[in-house]
Amino acid sequence: MSDFNELNVGPRWYIIHTYTGYENKVKDTIERVVANRNLSDVIFDVKIPVTTTIVTNAKGEEKVVEEKIHPSYVFIKMVMNDETWHVVRNINGVTGFVGPGSRPVPLTDKEVFDNHVEEQVKHAFEIGDLVEIIDGFLTGHQGTISEISDDASEVTVIVSTIGREMPVSLDAKAIKKV
Repeated sequence: MSDFNELNVGPRWYIIHTYTGYENKVKDTIERVVANRNLSDVIFDVKIPVTTTIVTNAKGEEKVVEEKIHPSYVFIKMVMNDETWHVVRNINGVTGFVGPGSRPVPLTDKEVFDNHVEEQVKHAFEIGDLVEIIDGFLTGHQGTISEISDDASEVTVIVSTIGREMPVSLDAKAIKKV
C-alpha cells in the first residue's frame, strides 16, 4: 500500500503544475477522463483561478477580460490515492503536483481562499481614478471616483460644476477612464 492511501483524509485541494499555456487543455482533459472513467466520486472539481475585469471602451461598450492569477497552475479537488495520482500525473501537459519530491501537499482552507480558487470579479475602476461621464445629465463632465459599491455596479464621482464640488452617484456603465 502506498503513502497516498495511508494518509488519505478525503477530498482536498491540490495544485498541478503544467506547461505554460496548457492550463485549459489540462483542465479539459481531466474533466473528460473523470467522465469517461467514472471518477466523479474521487475527483470533484478542477479550477483555473482567474480575475475577471470589466473594461469599458470609449464608446461605452463593456468587454470582459479574464486573466489567469497563477499561470501554469491548475487547482484540483480530489481524493488522493494511487489511482487518482496516476491519472492526473500522466495527463499530457502536466509536469507534476506541487509539493516536495513526488509527494503532493494539500492546500489548507486559508490557502484555497488566498489563491482565489473561486472566481472573483473586479471592475476596471479604482477610488481616485479620473473619469468622464458618458451618459446622463452630466455627460461630458469629468470627476474623480470617491466611492465604489461592493458589486462595482455603482460609483460616486466628485464633479466640479459652477465652482462647487458635488458627489454624484452613477451607474458604473455611465463613466469611462480619462
